[in-house]
Amino acid sequence: MEFFHKVSTVPFMRQRKLWYAVSAALILASLISLATRGLNFGIDFTGGVSVQVRFSGTANVTAVTEAVTRAGYASPSVSNFGTSRDVLIRLPPLSQTQTSEQLRSNVEAAVQSIDKGAEILQIDNVGAQVGAELRNSAWQSLLATLILIGLYLLFRFHTWRLSLGAVVSAMHDPILVAGFFSWTQMTFDLPTVSALLAVIGYSLNDTVVVFDRIRERFHAARRQPPSEIIDQSINETLSRTLITSGATFAVVLVLLLFGGAALVGFSTALVVGILVGTYSSIYVASAIALDCGLKAEHLLPTAVKHPVDDLP
Repeated sequence: MEFFHKVSTVPFMRQRKLWYAVSAALILASLISLATRGLNFGIDFTGGVSVQVRFSGTANVTAVTEAVTRAGYASPSVSNFGTSRDVLIRLPPLSQTQTSEQLRSNVEAAVQSIDKGAEILQIDNVGAQVGAELRNSAWQSLLATLILIGLYLLFRFHTWRLSLGAVVSAMHDPILVAGFFSWTQMTFDLPTVSALLAVIGYSLNDTVVVFDRIRERFHAARRQPPSEIIDQSINETLSRTLITSGATFAVVLVLLLFGGAALVGFSTALVVGILVGTYSSIYVASAIALDCGLKAEHLLPTAVKHPVDDLP
């Protein structure tokens, strides 16, 4: 299946400096926003109160979120756990004027306005120290992912030029997604971190497909200018990229629109990530490899020289 009737001839590498400037501007704006506004960390990272509720029937997560919000608790995180009847409600830390008994009473009244048979099973306080440990673990996971990506591509393609391009591209995507969350001040929680890791994996997969085609083209046309080979490789995989990205984007967009409040952060991160990931695999990863001097000999196997025995 092809998106285009014939292979396109877009001169991607000729336009790379323009897109370098666009990426640099977006990354700078993201870093400035992260430094000045920061992220609106969810309860997973800041600490708070965890309430486990069991309903008499299937729980409506969106209705629970709205009911708890009306009860006076801003930005609650509500999700199913265990069964469809069980719900986990995560709330900000208790204020100095509110006791655990008052919170229990308020939440119980909120959930019973939806289902009179709903009952609170357990209430736990999540300390700020635990939240800080989760935050550190999340950043460490992202860093470890980038390091492993670089090593994987270095061994797969035998050149640091492609490896560097892929790592920069993989860093480019989560920075822009995090910048978007900083600009909008949407809640940044553990599901959002998992979405960031998924975005990195998605972008890497797209990048590897392009890199494989680049290697094939270098083997077939060793004397052709590298910029032309990279352009041809990207154009030959462009249909696959657009079809894959379009199908994935459509599914994630449906998840965003109809998945309810519990999935807003996760699906938003994926929507933004798919857009920037598709762009970066075309204009960032391959362009950096080209500007690092990628040539045919960097991707061709090194000939092994066998010593010739002395003739008598």
